[in-house]
Amino acid sequence: MRLDKFLKVSRIIKRRTVANDACDTEHVSVNGKRAKASYDVKVDDVIEITFGERTLRLKVLDVREHVAKADASALYTILD
Repeated sequence: MRLDKFLKVSRIIKRRTVANDACDTEHVSVNGKRAKASYDVKVDDVIEITFGERTLRLKVLDVREHVAKADASALYTILD
């Protein structure tokens, strides 16, 4: 699954266009490397997203095309 779509499906970022823009402006990295929106997300990838001064690190647990809102947080775990 594409990185921008994963960020939307997992509800980390609400809109796919915003996720795409975040990737284009180099606010998103996967496994320590800057990632484009077309990056193919795999289980056990570590994604870092920078929101201004704050950085969110998460590990991908599952990749699914469709998920209910209540189950979206089961796709990843937040790392400290």
